[in-house]
Amino acid sequence: MSRRGLAAVASVLDQAASSATNILVLVLAARLSSAAGFADFTMVYVTFTVLLGLNMAYVGQTLVLEKDDRATGGLAAACRSGLSFTGAASTAVGAVVALVGLLLPGATGRAFLALGLVLPLVLLQDGLRYCFSALRAPQRALAADALRLACVVPALLLQPEGASAGRLVLVWGVSALPALALGLWLLRPSVRGAAADLRPYLRRGHLGQRFVLEFAVGNGSSQLAVLGLGVFATPLAVGALRGATTLFGPLNVLFNSANSFGPPVVGRASGKRGVVRLTALMGGALAVTGAAWGAVLYALPERAGRELLGDTWQAAAALLPATGAQYAVMGLGTCALLTLRVLNPKATLSLQVVFSLLSVGLLLGGYAVWGVAGAAWGLALGSASKAAAGWLRVARLPAPAPDPEPAAAGPSDQVRAA
Repeated sequence: MSRRGLAAVASVLDQAASSATNILVLVLAARLSSAAGFADFTMVYVTFTVLLGLNMAYVGQTLVLEKDDRATGGLAAACRSGLSFTGAASTAVGAVVALVGLLLPGATGRAFLALGLVLPLVLLQDGLRYCFSALRAPQRALAADALRLACVVPALLLQPEGASAGRLVLVWGVSALPALALGLWLLRPSVRGAAADLRPYLRRGHLGQRFVLEFAVGNGSSQLAVLGLGVFATPLAVGALRGATTLFGPLNVLFNSANSFGPPVVGRASGKRGVVRLTALMGGALAVTGAAWGAVLYALPERAGRELLGDTWQAAAALLPATGAQYAVMGLGTCALLTLRVLNPKATLSLQVVFSLLSVGLLLGGYAVWGVAGAAWGLALGSASKAAAGWLRVARLPAPAPDPEPAAAGPSDQVRAA
């Protein structure tokens, strides 16, 4: 297997390890906590997830678009600067969260206080993934995230039944220390001697500001869709739609890998044609995978389906054709946005805003006309529209101008060209 192939496999495995960590943390917290304790833990974890997404958008997504300038050491400096900003920002935000925890009463307040204390650890540990992606060393990210998974599960399993949410949050956060130490040790040779500069992150017009807005719109629209459907639909309809989407969790791992670790790999292709050829192949592969995964789920016997979703299976199974179609076109849309992110990063914001809101309208309109099945097909149509608009925007991007041919190449020019 080529180095590019190994890097792609390592990226997918790293995203899988990170996703497995998040899933197992919630499962173990649910098993250890009372209903009220798990509610507190969930509130804290949702807060962390939002802060994690904001950091990913503001720092991580801009970092993976950095070019490797070996002469100036720009990539090493960018990694050190990104981590330094993450450390400073997470410490400041953690202090605010801890203050909120002190003001809130009871177990909820103690849980938020614990989050404020460990927030710099967990955000720095996650931020290392984007440094390794930019450095084209995803295997190092995989090593650190695998250690994170290996530490957090036993640490939570050792906690007594009925443990408070604050205690679980502290254990979850402190268990990131070994992975953070390993990641910093693996990163050190690549950034030795580079200087950190936080000023680019504080300037107006920093690219991360656009990515934060995209993140806010995407997450806000999805939450709005769920809230809107919850107002008009029955709990069974909402549960069926969420259950069907949950079954496609493994594909979310692939899509997140493409978004998080794709730019450095795709950016190595030659010119617009090379980038588009590579991302189109990736999009086709993801689309086929999504359709195949939907077909496998649709063919599951009812007994196996009930093992996965319990009583929700029957209602969710009826939505699998629509959800499978949605995830198939989402593969194409993900790679269209990836192409734009590499060739013209400022072109993605308008697409995200317009078509995220369109998806909300199609979901609610579909439910009003055809019930929960119409809502599922509305989401599929919204994803298809975003994919089509994304590739149309790619087609309209101007090709880069060719380099002018030198009038005469001397020996030194020939050496530089070689």
